[in-house]
Amino acid sequence: MKPTSSSQKVSEKDIEPYRAQIDKIDQTLVRLLNERSSLANKIGRVKQQLGLPIYMPAREKKVIENVIRANPGPLSPEAVRRLFERIIDETRALERQKYQSK
Repeated sequence: MKPTSSSQKVSEKDIEPYRAQIDKIDQTLVRLLNERSSLANKIGRVKQQLGLPIYMPAREKKVIENVIRANPGPLSPEAVRRLFERIIDETRALERQKYQSK
């Protein structure tokens, strides 16, 4: 999609291709988040068998450091940190739900 110059007329229809791209990306994100959660569940099962805690702060710190280092922007490092803290929180809650009650 070409950016429009200030002399060209724009309309709300110009937004639609961007929204369609965002919708596709959102679907990919959901698929990838579920794939990530499935892998975390497998890790949770191993943790349970080994008697390890679900919450492992050193590992979570490493994950955050890795994603911040991989971030090219435009999201700030703090935005990436917050997003992944939330992803990790939700994954940890899923692990607890699935493995701590057993």
